[in-house]
Amino acid sequence: MSIIDFILPGLTYRLARGYHDRFNLTGLNNEVTNYSQALDLITDNLDDEIQDELRGSLDVQARLLYGLIHARWIVTARGLTKMIEKYKRADFGRCPRVFCQLQPLLPVGLTDIPYEKSVKLYCGRCEDLYSPKSTRHGSIDGAYFGTTFPHLLFLVYPSLIPPKSGPTDFGPTPKDLEGKGRGGGANARRIREEPEVALAEGVGGDISTASVALKAERYRPKIYGFQVHETARLQRWQEAVRDRQVGRLEQMEERT
Repeated sequence: MSIIDFILPGLTYRLARGYHDRFNLTGLNNEVTNYSQALDLITDNLDDEIQDELRGSLDVQARLLYGLIHARWIVTARGLTKMIEKYKRADFGRCPRVFCQLQPLLPVGLTDIPYEKSVKLYCGRCEDLYSPKSTRHGSIDGAYFGTTFPHLLFLVYPSLIPPKSGPTDFGPTPKDLEGKGRGGGANARRIREEPEVALAEGVGGDISTASVALKAERYRPKIYGFQVHETARLQRWQEAVRDRQVGRLEQMEERT
């Protein structure tokens, strides 16, 4: 078993060893404690004596370092190519939404800051997010994939952008269909991320519909921190419509 399998057990989402490219390491020494030893641990070059002294903390730091390197590597030309192969094989799962017709998903982080949010799965067809069905994958830090990856992939390879209707370009394989026949449909369901709304007793008697609408979270596709232009324009229009609807709701609530 390799050291990577040890510090990231069962992480089928991981890719090739991006730490061979020094560009992927730039600045990480400021983000990872015991950076040099953590890198040596990843590359199996750590001295045995040091390994015994710092093993517990180094495992944590090596996992963080490898994850941050991974997030940088998958947006390189080689990394995108590898991820396209996985995307076409639907290695990250398929969208549970019926009208997406088993569209393959892509991993994405909700933040680039480690230890804040776990990885989610992005559907390019309905443009929504889902949680991985496996708790093992659901525990992976979203920063190990970053907020940029799926949107940069579709920007660089526009031919991969899924259609909004009709069959998907990368439909289910005979293996997928066989799994559904054995009850795999239930296992394939994802838990969709929904904002939590605290409801008072009496089924919303004290809850303002307008305030709930304003607090609803929205996923915003970003590339290196900037919203994707077409999506940003669409969301501005959607939010303007929402604000008008909220205004009408507030007027109705004032009259009641």
